[in-house]
Amino acid sequence: MNNWLKANGIHLAIIGFFVIICFVYFSPVMQGKAPAQSDVIQAKATAKEIMDYKAKDGKGPLWTNQMFGGMPAYQIWVQHPMNVGTYVISTIKAVFPDPVDAVLLYLVGAYLLFCVLRVNPWLAAAGAIAFAFTSYNFIIIAAGHSNKALAIAFIAPIIAGVILTLRGKYWLGGSLTALFLALEIRANHIQMTYYLMIALLIFIGIEVYHAVKEKKLAAFGRSMTFLGIALVVALMVNAGKLWTTYEYGLESNRGKSNITTDKAEEKNGLSKEYAYGWSQGVGESFTFLIPNLYGGATSIDQIVKPESHTYKALQGVTGGDPTQAIQQLAGQLGLQQYWGEKPGTSGPYYFGAIVCFLFVFGLLIVKSRIKWWIVGTTALFMLLSFGKNAPFVSDLFFEYFPMYNKFRAVESILALVGLLVPILAVLAIKEAQEGSYDQKTLTKKLTIAAAITGGFALLVAIMPTAFFSFTSSTHPQMLQALTQMLDNNRGVAESITNALIQDRADIARADALRTLLLIVIGYALVWAFINKKLNAQTTVIILGLVILTDLWQVDRRYLNNSNFASKSDLTNHFQPRDVDTFIMADKDPNFRVLDLSISTFSDASTSQFHKTIGGYHAAKLKRYQELIDSQLSKSVNQDVLDMLNTKYIITQDQQNGSYKMQRNPTAAGNAWIVQNVQFAQDADEEMKAISSFDPKKEAIVDIKYKSLIDTKRLGADPSASIKLDSYHPDHLVYSYTAPRDVIAVFSEIYYDKGWNMYVDGVKKPYFRADYVLRAAQLEAGNHKVEFKFEPVSYYMGENISLVGSILLLAGLGFAFYSENKKKKAA
Repeated sequence: MNNWLKANGIHLAIIGFFVIICFVYFSPVMQGKAPAQSDVIQAKATAKEIMDYKAKDGKGPLWTNQMFGGMPAYQIWVQHPMNVGTYVISTIKAVFPDPVDAVLLYLVGAYLLFCVLRVNPWLAAAGAIAFAFTSYNFIIIAAGHSNKALAIAFIAPIIAGVILTLRGKYWLGGSLTALFLALEIRANHIQMTYYLMIALLIFIGIEVYHAVKEKKLAAFGRSMTFLGIALVVALMVNAGKLWTTYEYGLESNRGKSNITTDKAEEKNGLSKEYAYGWSQGVGESFTFLIPNLYGGATSIDQIVKPESHTYKALQGVTGGDPTQAIQQLAGQLGLQQYWGEKPGTSGPYYFGAIVCFLFVFGLLIVKSRIKWWIVGTTALFMLLSFGKNAPFVSDLFFEYFPMYNKFRAVESILALVGLLVPILAVLAIKEAQEGSYDQKTLTKKLTIAAAITGGFALLVAIMPTAFFSFTSSTHPQMLQALTQMLDNNRGVAESITNALIQDRADIARADALRTLLLIVIGYALVWAFINKKLNAQTTVIILGLVILTDLWQVDRRYLNNSNFASKSDLTNHFQPRDVDTFIMADKDPNFRVLDLSISTFSDASTSQFHKTIGGYHAAKLKRYQELIDSQLSKSVNQDVLDMLNTKYIITQDQQNGSYKMQRNPTAAGNAWIVQNVQFAQDADEEMKAISSFDPKKEAIVDIKYKSLIDTKRLGADPSASIKLDSYHPDHLVYSYTAPRDVIAVFSEIYYDKGWNMYVDGVKKPYFRADYVLRAAQLEAGNHKVEFKFEPVSYYMGENISLVGSILLLAGLGFAFYSENKKKKAA
């Protein structure tokens, strides 16, 4: 034991340091506080029904009716008890509070990668800090993108496992790859995993070239066999999650369109406009080096200060405190300090001034072939991040690369660049320390790197407007609108917008000077090391602390103590209004609410209290999205509200802000028996038919379900009735009586990838009606009807997960046993 501690003492000390800086940065967690993350708060509202039933039954349902009329719980919250990754992640979260857990995983995972790259521990620690504290990694935590943060954290150790395997550490590398890839997939952010796979394909492609060139195909083939097995095991471990996600994805708004008459509707996948909504500006990429070059976050924090030019310009117009005027103009005209083309941003991608300087240094001196992987992947990912701003590459991927059109916010691919840049920066220091360059050559190349990065920062600091306009493409429209607001006084409007431009330039200038100072410090440290004025360890430790200080300061702009609140405040974030309390008093177990007082189809607040036809989720059912677009967005179709059993409608008085509740007397109920069926030839005809119909009297059914309806046996009878007897999200029980066969329509969302219907315990067929609902022909008599959500993809997937988890644990056990045996033999 003492020998083990002695051999690993430095690693334990560095990990201990990581723990300390995480708790220092997130000191409010030691006061019992938690981050107030908007997406997490919304997510808790969407998961309200799931968690209520989990608390009652000990198991969460796989379906929830809390939003969009009903949808699978797979992408909201679902248990995967057979997945070993579930227990690994839950253990980490139990030991370390949120968000300490995510940042610690960033650090430890990257540290492992740098150690695998044979970097000395102190330099590996500096590299881990450079990656972990990249601004985007903290911005997503502030927003509440917890799954994305975990997915990013597992990328570095996956790459480490792949490198170990290619080096001939087959069992250790393969098992570590399988473990971290399993955790990566379990984190459930497929977009990040997808980008990682592209990066690894490029990496493997380069390795293939060198294996052929060096005639080492046999060893390479063996490595690829182990990596292939690792991939299969990781997929098996996550079979339940992947199968359900794939199955649901085909039916979600990432899947194929059902409508053909709407030319704007994407036929398969997301629309290009939606996918490219958040595209990185080409010039905006200079924020890697100068964080607030484009104004930072979408905010007015700087321009609302009394010393700002905008404040002074508006002060002359208002004659008093212009704060309210700035806020009004920000909301109405987009008068913001951020001037990029994104709809909005929480902050820039900042990799660190010294890190970028060392990256350029690495381009000049690093000889390892890993450099070409970093350069090639970084170049490709930057081009893809530009999206609509440089579509010549993005469009090729969007149109022809499998699954690429399923993801939005293409700028997020830069999260991987945030890892690649520090890798090359660290390898530059390693090369300077161990490489074959002489002192003079290293100094020359170091000076060139400093001149490129520091020179650019100096130019921005001296004459920022010579290189950047500090205006977005919508600036002319903003000026025109402001002119109209000022009674067509264009001179005053121009003075205000010019002041705004000057403020933006000042913000950029301040950060450019900051970047220049940091590059000077970084240059001095590395120069002193090259010229033997400082030893390697001292240089690396000081360099690491300066990098930490740099990134820490920028991260605090976007994630600081003000982002935390008491857990009780977060738990009770959404407080019921009087109208909510009244509606919740209704004893009916299953009805829906339309809340028109909010952006009902992009806000989850109502889901905290009611089953709603709105909600918030990035991947809702495609058919339901089409229903929203055609029947509920431009104007609200009362017939559709009725068929969705919308029992209450909430509105807000625009004059006094009070909330009103209206009961919908024509809501169709939980289930009803119709008098006739109208067949539609396709989805277009179906959608047109429900634009005006009586849902209580007729059902609109696609012609493909005609074989499930025997019209000869049907007969409308006023004595026929059906009612809901018991409600559970996964299990609905009805009873009905009918003298003859009838067609019953159920106000439940149709999803045939798991919902089964039983009549008196016998499985029976059902079909889709009214575009999104379930319906069935029921035989005459008094019977019990049950709908049970029994997705094969989940239950069989979990069994596969169990097998995969056993194989993964066995592989890890054998790998560590083998490595320990080799060490003892040595």
